[in-house]
Amino acid sequence: MPEFRQNQASKEWVILAPGRGGRPSDFRKNRPKPGGMPPYKSDCPFCKGNDKHIVTPILTYPSEGDWQVRVVPNKYAALRSDTGPEREHVGGFLKANGFGIAEVVIEHPLHNRTIGTMSVPEVVRVLRAYRQRQIDISKNEKINLVMIFRNHGERAGTSLEHPHSQIIATPIVPPHIRYPIDQAVLHYDKYGTCVFCDMLAEELKQKSRIVIESAHFVAFCPFAARSPFETRIYPRRHMASYVSISDEEIEDLAKVLRTIMGKLYIGLHNPDYNYIIRSSPIGDEDTRYLHWYFIIIPKVTISAGFEIGSGIFINVTPPEESAEYLRQVEDPGAPL
Repeated sequence: MPEFRQNQASKEWVILAPGRGGRPSDFRKNRPKPGGMPPYKSDCPFCKGNDKHIVTPILTYPSEGDWQVRVVPNKYAALRSDTGPEREHVGGFLKANGFGIAEVVIEHPLHNRTIGTMSVPEVVRVLRAYRQRQIDISKNEKINLVMIFRNHGERAGTSLEHPHSQIIATPIVPPHIRYPIDQAVLHYDKYGTCVFCDMLAEELKQKSRIVIESAHFVAFCPFAARSPFETRIYPRRHMASYVSISDEEIEDLAKVLRTIMGKLYIGLHNPDYNYIIRSSPIGDEDTRYLHWYFIIIPKVTISAGFEIGSGIFINVTPPEESAEYLRQVEDPGAPL
């Protein structure tokens, strides 16, 4: 029986239509088993030894010796940092210079690694690089939003295989980000609580969609998941911004993130996916109504006309089934 479900924070609706899909394991049938990619490619600009293809790194871990993670300016950025954010009218329309900051986080020197096949210390370095760059970029008074994201696979929008993620910072906070913030403010004004903390408490109470729990984080397939295997990782501690995460919490998050990505890697045969860190705009880092989190979206289905036209996503696999399937996938443990 299909049903509508509402996201408590954003107020967006989704349709669960399990009759239109198969079992969760069906999503891996047409994908080759993972593996077979070489550790080095001579034509890859991010592989160790091919440094002539990149500009001077902004950040490197470790700072001396062989690098393990490095952050570089995006050579093909959609935005430029050598201009300003000034806006002007064109008749009745509004435009602004294409100002912003775009960086690439090269996550590993080996070409054939990904988050789900790295060791925990390797993922820790990636997460620390995210935090440091968000802290540094946030000091720019022209920037109002820092977006950290990872595109993996062609369907997710990436053109390079080498393990990497991106950071794009803009002077604009778009309606797509602003609307859920407004809803969170209304929830706080009405109930005096953070809607994201309330959502996490309810997920922990119902238990059926939880995939992993740790000391500091909970990974779950949300009640109103927009697509099969959509997974979120919420910090238990209320934090509006990713910049507030502690070293201890980064260590814990690395274990949870690596395990979730490893389960997807094994259980869905290395699917294309996007992941995003949803963090507060700059200046809202200490608010009581926002809560940062990871959202992971495997690209196992395609949005069609109804989704594009209505904004209501159709999910053919109930999140309860997605979570149960991921729980049963063997913990990947050490790097594959």
